[in-house]
Amino acid sequence: MMIAINENKEQTCQQLLVAFFKKYPNPGLQVEVERTLKLLLESQTPMPGKSGGWVGGIVYATANCYKSACGIPGLLNSECEAFFNVSMSTIYNRAWVIRKLLLDT
Repeated sequence: MMIAINENKEQTCQQLLVAFFKKYPNPGLQVEVERTLKLLLESQTPMPGKSGGWVGGIVYATANCYKSACGIPGLLNSECEAFFNVSMSTIYNRAWVIRKLLLDT
């Protein structure tokens, strides 16, 4: 049962990423985000809640990985919230988990 849930979460995250980068193209960021999602899934970090929060957090954390957090290039926070269907607070919280994972690897 747990494997099916994880596979479903992974599939949903992949679909959201495809849709996101189709609407907001950024090939360099897309490569890094896909790598980060793979690391997150391989780490078996629990991913409770909406997939949109996790994908938004991955994009946010990856876009701001080596600098002070300044958002996702080309997007207003309100656009980010609308696209991922979660609050920026959720995205920030998920991004914190992702940044910690990135720093530990």
